[in-house]
Amino acid sequence: MHLISVASSFPKLVFTQSDCLDVLKASSYWESLSSRSLSILQKVLEGDNGIRQRHFAADALEQVWQRSAQELNESYEREAPKLGADAVRQALDRAGLLPREVDILLVSTCTGYLCPGLASHMIEQLGLRRDVFAQDLTGHGCGAAIPLVQLASAYSKLYPEARIVTAEVEVCSAAFYLDDDIGVLISACLFGDGASAQVWSSTGGDYAVDHFRSVHRPDCREALRFVNHQGQLKNRLHKSVPSIVAESVKELYEQETGETDRRPVLHGGGRDVLDALEGIFDSNSLQPMRQVLKDCGNMSSPSLFVALERILEAADLGNESLWLCGFGAGFSAHCACLPRVH
Repeated sequence: MHLISVASSFPKLVFTQSDCLDVLKASSYWESLSSRSLSILQKVLEGDNGIRQRHFAADALEQVWQRSAQELNESYEREAPKLGADAVRQALDRAGLLPREVDILLVSTCTGYLCPGLASHMIEQLGLRRDVFAQDLTGHGCGAAIPLVQLASAYSKLYPEARIVTAEVEVCSAAFYLDDDIGVLISACLFGDGASAQVWSSTGGDYAVDHFRSVHRPDCREALRFVNHQGQLKNRLHKSVPSIVAESVKELYEQETGETDRRPVLHGGGRDVLDALEGIFDSNSLQPMRQVLKDCGNMSSPSLFVALERILEAADLGNESLWLCGFGAGFSAHCACLPRVH
């Protein structure tokens, strides 16, 4: 299966970390938090956490952290289909394809729940054929990008002539609220909204995809996961996550048996995660992921392919192959290779 195109989309409204802190301080709910929580928010949003700005699918920043569970669900159902469809349209344009030429649509998301799933809503937004095959992938969190592509690769073997679109769509702000839980507070400072889409085919494009591998560590599940809390999604985020990520990514990378000259393309996660990964990769190779984090925050599953898109646009890669790796809830980490098609 060959990569034909990749494109991303973001909500129009973008806010700096300073904007976020100013709005939080002026809000009625600022004083409802403990002094410890206020200190954490101020320290992270004022400090060098690797993030300059984030995109939010909201009419105004004041809305972002004070919506009820019902309002958060409504925001996801309203914004996720638009965000995902926009990314797909751009990817199709770059591939020279029309929506009616899509045979398979696969969508990953974790920041909201719809039934029928997000793929059904995107079919409507895009005007895809009535007989398009569609499937949603949920429950993988930030690490969904590679399993989604692996699913596409399996379908490409069943339907060799199919034009396949994969899309990672996350409205992280639809899971935002504030309380004194550390995971909730850090999430409020870290995550942003975005989507990425990829077009795949059995021929064409400069890169193929192969060598899928995964590491699953259910013993670390409670370090990074969503839990249900009074109808809202609460992010559980433990301080051990950077070291768990580094251990898991290293295990995958060392299985490459001499192919470690491949350029890494990673889900950035956060500043501390990227710092931990410098024990495996040199700092220059991690710079594109740091830039995505700076410009967009952690977008969950789209972050990996936003980084890939930027690398493909900015770098003269020659015959260099790429090594993709994402990680998230589970705890799990997943990788795949993108060798150059000669």
